[in-house]
Amino acid sequence: MGEERFVLSVVLSATFVQLLNVTIAQVAAPAIRDDLGAGPGAVQLVLAGYTLTYACLLITAARLGDRYGYRRLFVLGTVVFTIGSVACACAPDTATLITARLLQGAGSGLVAPQVLSIIQVAVPAARRPRALGLFGATMGVASLAGPLIGGLLVGADLFGLGWRPIFLVTVPVALVSLVGARALPRTRGADGQRVDGAGAVLTTVGFGALVLPLALGREAGWPWWTWAGFAVSAVSLGYFAWALSRRPDPLIHPSVFRDRTARWGVLLVFVFNAGVPSFTYLLFLHLQSAAGYSALAAALTSAPFAAAAVLGSRGAPAAARRHGSTVLTVASLALAGMALALAPLVGSSTGRWVALPVLAVGGAAFGSFTASAFTLVLAGVGGAAAGSVSGLLPTAQQLGGSIGVTAAGLAYFAPAAGPADAIRHAMTYEAAVFVVTALISLRLRDGSATRAPRSPAP
Repeated sequence: MGEERFVLSVVLSATFVQLLNVTIAQVAAPAIRDDLGAGPGAVQLVLAGYTLTYACLLITAARLGDRYGYRRLFVLGTVVFTIGSVACACAPDTATLITARLLQGAGSGLVAPQVLSIIQVAVPAARRPRALGLFGATMGVASLAGPLIGGLLVGADLFGLGWRPIFLVTVPVALVSLVGARALPRTRGADGQRVDGAGAVLTTVGFGALVLPLALGREAGWPWWTWAGFAVSAVSLGYFAWALSRRPDPLIHPSVFRDRTARWGVLLVFVFNAGVPSFTYLLFLHLQSAAGYSALAAALTSAPFAAAAVLGSRGAPAAARRHGSTVLTVASLALAGMALALAPLVGSSTGRWVALPVLAVGGAAFGSFTASAFTLVLAGVGGAAAGSVSGLLPTAQQLGGSIGVTAAGLAYFAPAAGPADAIRHAMTYEAAVFVVTALISLRLRDGSATRAPRSPAP
């Protein structure tokens, strides 16, 4: 039991720093722009470069872990992530910072699938749902803590370093994870499995050609190369999906597409994450650019959302055992209500204090959803599909976030009479995404996810 807890602390600490780095740079973007003289496109690459390599490697990294061992890939990815983090903090110019962010994201992409695999082999079946709930809660809290911690660090201007400490803050945690990795099991997947090289190339090209135009397209005015990227992505991923059943060792087992819970579960995670990262991104953007908040003030305004998410995640496992996917439906509708209620409040002097309890309700719903979703989905997926879903869920999470930030940005920057109309457009988009999430969660009711979560096979 003690060793199991130690293993969980090691892998969950790694998960925390990975997801923290998806959002921590958002609030520091103005400081990075001013310090390095970066243009809008370069700043977008700093923000999106991490997600780009992170998302591109997830599916391939899951199979590499099966082939060469989960602990080995965990250690390799953590080393790459740590080097990238230090390089980000020391970057003398924008080009170096973008390169370091790409490296940092690659390290996280190698680590992320190993975490789920290690949980499945290191935690006994009876306690696995609780471990998966902690995993989901860690992801949710980390994504919210990013802007909060980033705002605090930028506002504090430690030692006159400005934005640079936001990349150093994760280094000690990563080093502790490296030391603790000695306790991780050496387990790997079935012997004799090969890595599908052609599939790895197709998914990397396909995801890269999708994420990059999404990240830069709006700022660049959607030039021809963004549409060419979408076309390349569609062809690459389409051919990859078509060829799955024709390859001896595909990156994704074809049974994923026949498993009802796997299909709806991956879609659920994708759509939900088309709302959450974009919500925090637009909240900070509006508070700083339209309402004139400092980075520190914006971080403190969002604090009730993050604090309530912790509380919501604590009660989520018990609620999921009793009510199944109903927890996801209720949480999604609560988030939709939060978005609609928040639109007239954010940034106004009279509505600022009223917005705080509204954010707290949304945070509790967010914590409940993230602490339950992975558990409920993985509990309903069996057989050969379970291993592939472990790589697909984080991929859906990152791709959903990339698409959501772009779509929400289009809503926010659409022609509007003023900032109040702009934030209303954005919150309407957020509410629509969460309503669609609630509808998708209803599709899980007929499967095993409606019962008390059971553990996936290792």
